Amino acid sequence: MKATIYSIARELDISASTVSRAFSRPDMVNTKVRERILATAAAQGYELNRAARGLATGRTGLIGLVVLDITNPFFPPLVRAVERAASASDASVMLLDAESGGQKAADQLKRLSAQVDGLIVASPRLATKDLQAAVGSTPTVLVNRAVRGIPSVTCDNSAALREAGDHLVELGHRRILLLRGPAGSWAASQRTNAVRSWAQQTSADVELVELGPVEATYEAGWHAAEAIASSGATAIMAFDDYLACGVVGGLDEQGLSVPNDRSIIGCDDVLLARTLTPQLSTVTAPFEELGTRAVTLLSEVSAGGAPGNQKLSGEYAARGTTGRV
Repeated sequence: MKATIYSIARELDISASTVSRAFSRPDMVNTKVRERILATAAAQGYELNRAARGLATGRTGLIGLVVLDITNPFFPPLVRAVERAASASDASVMLLDAESGGQKAADQLKRLSAQVDGLIVASPRLATKDLQAAVGSTPTVLVNRAVRGIPSVTCDNSAALREAGDHLVELGHRRILLLRGPAGSWAASQRTNAVRSWAQQTSADVELVELGPVEATYEAGWHAAEAIASSGATAIMAFDDYLACGVVGGLDEQGLSVPNDRSIIGCDDVLLARTLTPQLSTVTAPFEELGTRAVTLLSEVSAGGAPGNQKLSGEYAARGTTGRV
């Protein structure tokens, strides 16, 4: 027979309401009693009905995780990190792929916000007012985007990008191309500003050439390779690894090899960067910590707290795609 709160109550000779409270309001149940209930529930194979608990308590135990594009290699490790952290808090994750944003994404986000206890929204491109309207009063934490009034966890790559630029200068590169990311992307804007600032402040005679904005896809990097090859730049700093890997493939089509003919640096350190041959020089992103911090912040917001924005730092990893001029 299927385990229920009644079968657990009978075995322990306690009331079914006590068993129910052990799951819905654990703070109201004696610790030793709750431990006995949980052990018996596990032994009987009891599965908590989250929908029923939601009707009774107003809480579903669900976190809505919204990502911009699940096909982009940046998001799978972030999703895994959020799921691990949520599981440790006895919560489940409902994933939404918002694709490219726009009104459709806003409508999806609004519908999801009504079904979950809180939202973690990664790299949204919605306008600030549209984003605020879509999440409404649902406790929300942003990842890789900063918006006034909504707690966020972001990765500040400024120092790592300066180190990457200095590394290219040490290798003799003076004409460097910045392949900018998507228009409307907060992260692309931040990284562009960081590289521009470095180029202006470095003591070396660096000429920064810019190309873009372009979408963060392998295909976009591939198609940009022809313009990059004719730009006269000997090194490329790409918005992210996905773009950078596309550039490597496109340059090969142009008869140019990396790092012998061109050097290239990506950003994020996704799995693709480490499976490329040679491995991609890049700025690493702390995916595990991004996910863990986001879940922790959401818990604080849900409890009525007002946590501030948190910044993590990336690190530059010099690998096989950077070489001397």
